[in-house]
Amino acid sequence: MAETVTFPSNGTDASGYLALPESGSGPGVIVVQEWWGLDSGIKEMADRLAVAGFVALAPDLYRGELAGHTEMDKAGELMTSLPPDRAARDMSGAVDFLADLEATTGDGIGVVGFCMGGLFTFVLAALRPDKIKAAVPFYGFPQGDDQPDYSKIEASIQGHMAENDDFFPPAAARELEAHLHELGKDVTLTVYPGSGHAFMAPHNAMGTRDDELASRIWPEATAFLHEQLG
Repeated sequence: MAETVTFPSNGTDASGYLALPESGSGPGVIVVQEWWGLDSGIKEMADRLAVAGFVALAPDLYRGELAGHTEMDKAGELMTSLPPDRAARDMSGAVDFLADLEATTGDGIGVVGFCMGGLFTFVLAALRPDKIKAAVPFYGFPQGDDQPDYSKIEASIQGHMAENDDFFPPAAARELEAHLHELGKDVTLTVYPGSGHAFMAPHNAMGTRDDELASRIWPEATAFLHEQLG
């Protein structure tokens, strides 16, 4: 079962796509969108998490705006014009909404993100260490000067990165993993040989989806989330 829900976000209202497991309850997981927006692909990933037994909530960080899967320029514009503080508030509001749902069980909240959402996965883990206990970023992580305070992260992190990725280079992923290890964090960032950016994307907008790799990684990711959250 899935529906659109609204929730408070620091004095305003935000919305998102909520998917419930067949049992009606389970551990809560935030799903963070790619640069396209809250599209069919992200909704499908939330639905798949629900099938795996999670209560999944994908907040609409663009607040209704979408880029089509052939509109890379528009997607880039939407991503660069997204106010970081508003995105942080909306994700934090989604965490509180999800944690307070009667359907949500388990110990803490998880977060899964793809591309831009992978980057925001780290941001949310640092922003809400009180709630976020497991993080699974896919082919995305913070780079450059604007990075979160990684020392605040309490979540265990299982990251899945692409080898052929001009957006999020594997060398930078390995550097981040080493830095997090120096901080004493429980993190593994795996770079998959031969893979391209967005290898999990259901819509295959970039032509890089790898069905074999996606089918192999997904059970590992959901098992990790269950191990950490219940």
